[in-house]
Amino acid sequence: MPQFENVTVAKKANVYFDGKCVSHSVTLADGTTKSVGVILPSSLTFSTGAPEIMELLEGECKVTLPGATEAVTFRGGEQFSVPGNSSFDIEVTETLHYVCHFG
Repeated sequence: MPQFENVTVAKKANVYFDGKCVSHSVTLADGTTKSVGVILPSSLTFSTGAPEIMELLEGECKVTLPGATEAVTFRGGEQFSVPGNSSFDIEVTETLHYVCHFG
């Protein structure tokens, strides 16, 4: 779906890695929380608390998931899952627009 309906958006942005990743928290009517953001070309390591599904809207990245030894390329229109209480490495090769689904 191209948009979320009936949501609450946090006005203050979440800014990580010196501005290389910027997102906004979105709460849906049912209480589900997501983040919608952009990651600029860079190589970063993210830590997770809850399990996450990263839905990629546009851009390209190489991701090394927990337990993997090789990176996998993902592009807009694809997604990948990350277990909770873990971390993953991401190399963004084209500015990445994403939605992070938690839980």
